[in-house]
Amino acid sequence: MKLPKIEFNAPVTITFTLISFVALLFGYATLGESTKALFTCYQTSWTDPMQYVRLFTHIFGHKDITHFVNNFTTIILLGPMLEEKYGSKDLAGMSFVTALIGGLVNILFTSTGVLGASGIVFLFIILCSCTSVSSGKIPLTLVLVVIIYIGQEILTGLTVNDNISHLGHILGGVCGIVFGLLGNRQAPKQEAKS
Repeated sequence: MKLPKIEFNAPVTITFTLISFVALLFGYATLGESTKALFTCYQTSWTDPMQYVRLFTHIFGHKDITHFVNNFTTIILLGPMLEEKYGSKDLAGMSFVTALIGGLVNILFTSTGVLGASGIVFLFIILCSCTSVSSGKIPLTLVLVVIIYIGQEILTGLTVNDNISHLGHILGGVCGIVFGLLGNRQAPKQEAKS
């Protein structure tokens, strides 16, 4: 009996996971110094070139294995479906735009650093709820997911001081709404051309 071949089915999801895992190991090896220097977005001088790099790379860094597993359990679960729906290139673009927005808002409006892929997790969760959006209609599941996930983050962010970037989660969700609704609105036009 021939064993089935393992397929590299979701290149963005798998690559994102591997880069983040290597960054985590590097963080352990350097006692967190590499995580702070390369993967934590925080306020520094605008003349510091790393400020611009960390606007994007903060999504690869994680505090510890628990933080990593919590984020990538969801990313690995939802990522392949989203790559199939939106395409790898578009999903990567949405992820980097979400990282940039989260990083910029963090630098401009908060005094804490942001670290991890939680904003991307919320992007993915909301994008999954948008997969069945049709022209002029918004699925009730999208409304419920937004209320539950974004509502919880707003409530927790206002009432709990837990050193978690609830604003980053909210921004990831908002990006998911925008990309999901815009992406699905354009999808019928692309299908009509084929």
